[in-house]
Amino acid sequence: MPRPSEIKLHQKSRVLELHFDDGFQCNLPCEYLRVHSPSAEVQGHGPGQEKLQIGKESVGIENITPSGNYAIKIAFDDGHDSGIFTWTYLHELGTQYDSKWRDYLARLEAAGHQRKEPGDAP
Repeated sequence: MPRPSEIKLHQKSRVLELHFDDGFQCNLPCEYLRVHSPSAEVQGHGPGQEKLQIGKESVGIENITPSGNYAIKIAFDDGHDSGIFTWTYLHELGTQYDSKWRDYLARLEAAGHQRKEPGDAP
């Protein structure tokens, strides 16, 4: 299981930079992390119960705390703080970023929501 060797939060750009001990590196936007939170609030309690997250374009991270030796807990500035991001899940989010992001955008569109860039008028 790859483990992060470095975790950096870039507040201004709202990006979490991760370096793993297997050499893999990624930059994960806060919005991406928020809409893919492993919490039951986002994922539901079983397959097919996922809850589409909308309006998270400008979300940031307030705090990151270790959870044992296997994960971090991320507190987002919209009040969401119940997801535990394991090293394995963070690595998966990084390696599968393109497909997971495309899937999220397609689900937004199918639900009739248009993603707004931060700073766009409501």
